[in-house]
Amino acid sequence: MTAQPFPVSEIVAAQRPSRKDAARNFDALLAAAREAFAEHGAEASLEDIARRAGVGIGTLYRNFPTRRALFESVYADEVNALCRSAVEFADREPWEALTAWLDRFAGYMVTKRAVREALEDESEIFQACRGSMYAAGGPLFERAQQAGVARTDMDFGDLLRLVAGVTATAFTDDAQRDRVLAIALDGVRAGR
Repeated sequence: MTAQPFPVSEIVAAQRPSRKDAARNFDALLAAAREAFAEHGAEASLEDIARRAGVGIGTLYRNFPTRRALFESVYADEVNALCRSAVEFADREPWEALTAWLDRFAGYMVTKRAVREALEDESEIFQACRGSMYAAGGPLFERAQQAGVARTDMDFGDLLRLVAGVTATAFTDDAQRDRVLAIALDGVRAGR
């Protein structure tokens, strides 16, 4: 799998300021928002996000003029990282590459749940993110199928829905989530 631009990477790059200090603030705000949304959901306080990032509320609004703009940016940044990880995992054995990416996908689902209610399925950002995820993870799944380690009676959409459904519930901790995901993926593995 070669490094390829995914549709969402262009959105993320266009949003990030070019000045180094502004880019640092932008990145700090994204990281703080990701944490706050994971902890408090879509209702996380913008003031708390600015405080966590070590910037003033004016800096937050300069980068993200609306709450929706912040949601979209966090969501696009998460999907971009997920897509980059597919390229990083591509050199591994097919099953290992697929499960490593699906583990990242499960982690991404935490952020997605928090911002999903604020985004519409038909929004430009949502569509670009979906296309990027399929372009990144789909080839890993196809390679695992071709290697005979993943079932061939399902498609990539089925697989994402399975993982999304498994991770949609609350877990006591990450270890429990990982165990439940491993059990579900055993059903995806060929020859079991």
